[in-house]
Parts: sequence; C-alpha cells; structure tokens
Amino acid sequence: MKTYLVQPGSGIENMVFSEVPRPVLQPGKILIKMLSWSLNFRDLLVAGGHYGLGLPSPLTPVSDGVGEIVEANADLNGFKIGQRVAFSFFPDWQDGPINGKKIKRSLGGAEQGLLSEFIACSPSEIVGIPSFLTSEEAATLPCAALTAWNALFETSTNYPGKKILTMGCGGVSIFLIQFAKVEGCKVAAISRSTQHLDKLKKLGLDEGVNSSIDPKWGDTIRKSDFGEVDHAIELGGASSLPQTIKATRIGGEISLIGVLGGNDSEFNPVPIIMKSLRLQGIFVGSIDMFNRMNHAVEKNRIRPVIDKVFKFNDAHKAFAHMAKGNHFGKVCISV
Repeated sequence: MKTYLVQPGSGIENMVFSEVPRPVLQPGKILIKMLSWSLNFRDLLVAGGHYGLGLPSPLTPVSDGVGEIVEANADLNGFKIGQRVAFSFFPDWQDGPINGKKIKRSLGGAEQGLLSEFIACSPSEIVGIPSFLTSEEAATLPCAALTAWNALFETSTNYPGKKILTMGCGGVSIFLIQFAKVEGCKVAAISRSTQHLDKLKKLGLDEGVNSSIDPKWGDTIRKSDFGEVDHAIELGGASSLPQTIKATRIGGEISLIGVLGGNDSEFNPVPIIMKSLRLQGIFVGSIDMFNRMNHAVEKNRIRPVIDKVFKFNDAHKAFAHMAKGNHFGKVCISV
C-alpha cells in the first residue's frame, strides 16, 4: 500500500511517498480503507521538528482522517462493515477529564498518523460520522471542530447572548462561529484579511477587526458597540494574548488553543490577575465529546468550510498550500 513518511525535523519538503506492506489484521483490530484527510497547523510543526521530542522516525503524518471499515478481526461494537468512520486524535481518551495517561498516544505525533491507504486500529478508537457530510467534510471534525466544541461547551459556561472572540479564518475559528451562532451567541473575530472577515460575516460574524491595520484591536473591540467579550478563544499565543486580555471583560474566560503567532513575546500575567480572568488550555477532546459534537452537527446540519481539496498523490501540495497561511477553512486530501 502507499503511505507517506517523514523524518520529524526534516520538513514536509522531505516527506517520502512510499510503498509499505498492508497491515496484517491482528485479533481485536479492524481495517480501515482511508477516504480523506484534513490538515492542521500541528502537522506542519511535527514535520518541522517544532512539536516535542521522541516522535517515531520515520513518521506517517496527519491526525485527522475518515475511512471505510473493510475488514474486522474483532467485535465491531455497533459499527458495520462498509460504514464511514473518523479517528479519535487521542485513541485512549474515551471520556472524563483529561489526564496524562489518556493523552499519551496522539495520532500523527507520539503515534503513527493516518496518511496511508489503509489503517488498522481498535473499534474503540473510531467514531461514526454525520451521514449527510462528505468524507472530506467529515475529515475536518476530529481536531478543529472538536477543539472548538470543547472550548465552547465542555470547559466553559455557555448561555444565549454570550459574546465570543476568535481569531483568523482557519478551521477552529470557523467552527467556533458556526457552533456559537446556532446557540444564540455573538461573535467577534480578528483577521489580517478584510476579505476573509467579509466571508466570516456571511457565516454570521457580528464584528470583525483587521489586526494588520489595527494592532491595538483589543482596545478597539472593547470600546466598540460589540463591547468587551465574555469568552476569548486565543489562537495566536503569547504574541496576541495581551490584546486578547484587553478585549475580555473582568471575570471573563480565555481558552488558549494555539500558538499561530509564535511564543517569542514576553508575557505579563498581571492583567490576568487584575481582571480575575480564567485562562484554560484546550487540547482537542475525548471520544464522548466527539459523539456529542457529531449529534449537534447532525441536528443543526452544520457543514464544514473547506478551502481546497488535493489528491492523495499530491499531498505535498496540500501541505505547501497550508504553509502559506492564506487558506479560508480547512485544507483536505482525498482519494
């Protein structure tokens, strides 16, 4: 079968399209024929050697994918041969609060990833997908959608009219807007592109600020008619956190999700103390959260936004496209 292999730290440009043996199905395992994948910023970090040490080498990259069950040497636990399923980013985090044991294995990082024609796994590691979604749309759910869902509904207080701040136009931000609007929340966003902000407004965005034009966007949002936010979703990291703090009300919440802006800036924690803010790190979510989210996606007919789909044989092009940082929505790969 065909698979992609990368030496962590060597970069995606050195990713090799390889021929390897098809998995031999061991007892307790099922075989998945892969149909589609979606990329995350983490995939670029892993390949570039910026995501921890001690990763498998060589490593099959990519954590998010959807496939079809084609063979089983195990009790299917309610799944069926021919059913489309998605993989859990953390195969061992079934339910309950996060802990070190549950997140020790993560696909495309500490564990081999999914960018192969076939994957063998346990039935406990997969999740059924909403039937109305295409395989490419469903492949965007495991990380981006679940991270947004976890931040909004699993680790924070949600209520109609809640004012939320998000950043950029990647998968997490767009899912945040989609989830928040169906729950009656108001959403502000920052982006370096006015064109992208206009697209977000078509998805329901209430307030947008171009951060490349207005570097003090935190004060701008706070003083605007939109006003201080109740819950900020921080995707930039240390470089944008000071402005995020300014935009957030006293007693508000900040969910720290990404480090797209890097971590080189000095951080002063005093404003967090003075505003009595709750700062919560968010790291994807459990399989039970995934199932609850999928129920909401099905109920509200939420369709993921896809920027572009590349062929499996052109996976390098998908990574290069994402690395440019100009995408609106998710970048996908499909057979």
